[in-house]
Amino acid sequence: MAALSFPVITFPHNPKPNSTLNNEHSSSNFQLLPLIDQCTHIKQLKQIHAQMLRTGLFYDPYSASRLITASALSSFSSLHYAQQVFDQIPQPNIYTWNTLIRAYASSSDPRRSLLVFLQMLEQCSESPNKFTYPFVVKAASEMKDYLVGRGFHGMAIKSSLGSDVFILNSLVHFYGSCGDLDMAYQVFRNIPRKDVVSWNSMIAAFAQGNFPEEAFSLFREMEMENVKPNDVTMVSILSACGKKLDIEFGRWLCSYIERNGITSNLTLNNAMLDMYVKCGSVQDAKLLFDKMLEKDVVSWTTMLDGYARSGKYDEAQHVFNKMPKQDIAAWNALISSYEQNGKPKEALAVFHQLQLSKSVKPDQITLVSTLSACSQLGAIDPGRWIHVYIGRQGFKLNCHLTTSLIDMYAKCGELEKAIEVFNSVEKKDVFVWSAMIAGLAMHGRGKDAIDLFSQMLQAKVKPNSVTFTNILCACSHTGLVEEGKDLFCKMEPVYGVVPGVKHYSCMVDMLGRSGNLKEAVEFIKKMPIAPTASIWGALLGGCKLHGNVEYAEYACSQLLELDPRNHGAYVLLSNIYAKRNKWDQVSRLRKLMRDSGIKKEPGCSSIEVNGIVHEFLVGDNSHPQCRNIYTKLDEIVARLKSSGYVPNKSQLLQFVEEDDMKEQALNLHSEKLAIAFGLISTAPSQTIRVVKNLRVCRDCHSVAKLISEIYGREILLRDRYRFHHFKGGQCSCMDYW
Repeated sequence: MAALSFPVITFPHNPKPNSTLNNEHSSSNFQLLPLIDQCTHIKQLKQIHAQMLRTGLFYDPYSASRLITASALSSFSSLHYAQQVFDQIPQPNIYTWNTLIRAYASSSDPRRSLLVFLQMLEQCSESPNKFTYPFVVKAASEMKDYLVGRGFHGMAIKSSLGSDVFILNSLVHFYGSCGDLDMAYQVFRNIPRKDVVSWNSMIAAFAQGNFPEEAFSLFREMEMENVKPNDVTMVSILSACGKKLDIEFGRWLCSYIERNGITSNLTLNNAMLDMYVKCGSVQDAKLLFDKMLEKDVVSWTTMLDGYARSGKYDEAQHVFNKMPKQDIAAWNALISSYEQNGKPKEALAVFHQLQLSKSVKPDQITLVSTLSACSQLGAIDPGRWIHVYIGRQGFKLNCHLTTSLIDMYAKCGELEKAIEVFNSVEKKDVFVWSAMIAGLAMHGRGKDAIDLFSQMLQAKVKPNSVTFTNILCACSHTGLVEEGKDLFCKMEPVYGVVPGVKHYSCMVDMLGRSGNLKEAVEFIKKMPIAPTASIWGALLGGCKLHGNVEYAEYACSQLLELDPRNHGAYVLLSNIYAKRNKWDQVSRLRKLMRDSGIKKEPGCSSIEVNGIVHEFLVGDNSHPQCRNIYTKLDEIVARLKSSGYVPNKSQLLQFVEEDDMKEQALNLHSEKLAIAFGLISTAPSQTIRVVKNLRVCRDCHSVAKLISEIYGREILLRDRYRFHHFKGGQCSCMDYW
């Protein structure tokens, strides 16, 4: 979206033919110039260039300026050729310098614009003018180079151009793009005569900077100043509306556009479409989409994204299939929508479909989304394939891809591979460091996570909110209470990070896990923010681990007040009652759940074998190899019992009333089915990798330890909170989870 317009640069007045030119050919020479405007290809322009060199017309400043403009700014422009033309001009005038600066400012390499500007300062007899500064400021905006842009601001002021509206408009855009909205607003307020571009630049800065209310306020002020909004204004305001998720205001804006006769072009229609989708009104988006006479790939992709966001995946697939051209953006929209809405299996299926189609190549956005889907599923095979693909295709391993690879390997149980990726890159931003800390945390390596945090500080990378969430989780999962307290206390005074809900939840979880329940309750009471459901849930989890009924009832009542349909609260409290033989309370909670229509989230475990993800529910008999799985399970139980295994029946007291059924129900837990399938489907040397959606129960944890010893198999079990690495009858968590 163009929020800026630049002054129209007028050509120098057509001079009289230079007396040095051959008079015989002067008339035909100047007949060449109109042909420049008729060129449709660079080859045609080069022919005219050759004629101008032969006749000497090229050395006329006006004629050279016409040629440089066409070579640098036309629809068929070539910056390489424009530079060659420019280098042939003996003494380029200020207009010619400005043209080349402008072309580079809008190119993929805006730094070249600044180099040309420096050359101009040294070689041009004229000083930069009001046409020069908007272009170099644009280059600084593209580069997000704050110091360079401020330097141009100062130069413009020293050149007595500090009040020029075009320069000031470009500075508003520059400061906004660099995130300094205060300075952008200050420059905006100091514009003596604001035009529509001035208002548009500031409104766009607020909208893009995630300050929608300020954008709305300025829009209203613009109207009061009798400055008529145009299509560019409305694109920015619609963007702000989409960020505020205000569908009613969005509908009013669309009617405002119609009432005020604002030209409805493709860009504006796409902005309206995007607003409807972001505000969750697919119906409005569909009505607009069907009325649009012109649609581009953005229109189709936005509609596809809208259906996917609302969970209407059949409609999303239908739009995808009808698209005139399925570019990589469309594929990315479908993959990311599945991935972001908890459908990683479907995301991987679409990625596989993309591979088979061979119509377009995956880009970095595709790979990041697909790696995230692999992380959710624990699907290591496609994750490894993507890592190899990145190398083969020569993708630069930027921070986004590095973070995604670390996260994928860590969540798929390949922690050493995650560390290898981390160590292989020189440039690490805060998210790369944070991802590696998270990986160590989920694998129970709390001390290593703290050591890495220290290395991060030594590398002069400032930790952010995510970093502290991850490092506090590491302390919680490994019982490093004092270290966690120390880090939490230093967050704001030392590192300038204000603790948020996630950090308070981590602290409550850490205190609860370690058995410091009274301290956890006192901590909650002293919090400067209102406790959320996650905080009470963390306390309830600690109460369940340590069987504390009093605090559990307190935490559960607070949690259900905030989230009356939280099934986890009922289940955890029921567990605690059952452990204390409070059967009447167990029955009461079960009845409450039935009467309220609240159901326990079913346990689900998945295992990837030969690139295919197999899912199991408790007591599942839908798998094609169901008979073999249960035969193996019977064998496992028999071997475990001969080794002295006694089922931990307390894990099912709240759901199974008949005592003789408890042991059978325990054996049907989803992770046991997945492990049994792994034993019959993988080579003896292969690690069995299981992902569970809930916290692994103590009985399954004990069983996995024994299987790892009796069968000599490594088992990686990832539950909702962390990894358990079973080997030789031991678990990496040391029974602290």
